[in-house]
Amino acid sequence: MQGITFLNPGEIMKVVVELKSTLVDSPRVAQVRGLFDLEPSAVDHHVRTHELGIEEKPWNLGLITGPSGSGKSTLSKVLWPDSILPTNPWHHEASLLDSFPMELGVKEVVEILSSVGFSSPPAWLRPFTSLSNGQQFRATLALLIAQAKAKPSATPIVFDEFTSVVDRTVARIGSTALAKIIRMMKMKFVAVTCHDDIIEWLQPDWIYRVDEGLFTWRCLRRRPEIELEIIRTKASAWHLFAPHHYLSTSIAPSAICYLASWNKQPVAFSAWLPFVGKGPATRREHRTVCLPDFQGVGIGQALSATIASMFKGLELRAISTTTHPGLIASRIRSPHWQLKRAPSLAQGSQGKMNLSHARTRLTAGFEYIGKAMPSRLARDLFRTQQS
Repeated sequence: MQGITFLNPGEIMKVVVELKSTLVDSPRVAQVRGLFDLEPSAVDHHVRTHELGIEEKPWNLGLITGPSGSGKSTLSKVLWPDSILPTNPWHHEASLLDSFPMELGVKEVVEILSSVGFSSPPAWLRPFTSLSNGQQFRATLALLIAQAKAKPSATPIVFDEFTSVVDRTVARIGSTALAKIIRMMKMKFVAVTCHDDIIEWLQPDWIYRVDEGLFTWRCLRRRPEIELEIIRTKASAWHLFAPHHYLSTSIAPSAICYLASWNKQPVAFSAWLPFVGKGPATRREHRTVCLPDFQGVGIGQALSATIASMFKGLELRAISTTTHPGLIASRIRSPHWQLKRAPSLAQGSQGKMNLSHARTRLTAGFEYIGKAMPSRLARDLFRTQQS
């Protein structure tokens, strides 16, 4: 009886879900039947019919939601039986990198990990089981996307219990990062969850509320704004962010430092130093870190560009050198930064500037070309330091 039919070809999908369970009598079962006046039966039998219009028009993101026990997971398994992630797809002791499809190169895997907001190379080297819940959530998203890229299919990626094991901040930020990469790669993704607080952040094209039997299409809207408060801070604030920098935990004591907070919670840190070299007075980016729970929506980039804008408002040039592939790709696309040196090893005078690490790995150089912050505002931000 279980199956899928179309009420109108290419439009409304009718899904019949039948659940049967054999009930085994025992003294305890008999007692509970008596206590709650339940009819004797050898079989528990339920049939639900769902009507979804997911074939009506093209889409990238779908959401199946409803309270626990409403049949969300069962419906998704009937619709897309081959799209459910195995219970444990990760190698127990090996790096999580080794669980990604061999068809993809390291560069592609790194780009996918970064795109879902998991931008910590040291964490990539660890086994999946050693990661935090938030990191495991993002790593799983990355694996699903990588598998879909390695073996393209018309069926969507399906993530059951989406965001159920992470706190709600990670859920919202992670949903936004996911939506961006799914739309960019023109894939299909279905989130199955009892949490509807992610709707504004995930921006699904359609929603099916299982308990109500209600299917609706949505128009793409802007996600909720993230308003950052940026203040000048002391280098001592670095300790909160140091473990999450992809390259080094050290910081120059003379660095000018800035802290970004969201809802009074620290989320990102940026430190800058004078640039020693020929040409106009210049400041170079030294360290910029966004905490893991807030990665994937451009907070670190926004902070970095704001400070660069401040320096430009003070009539100083702002430059940045980075080796992180995700950051390089993002800045190449950004209208605020201009690529001055394509990814390469440091040569000539660059190699003499105490940048020995740059001689063994590719780095790219950028200059800020965005708008200058109004001079008065720039002076206020530069001078005002947290006590």
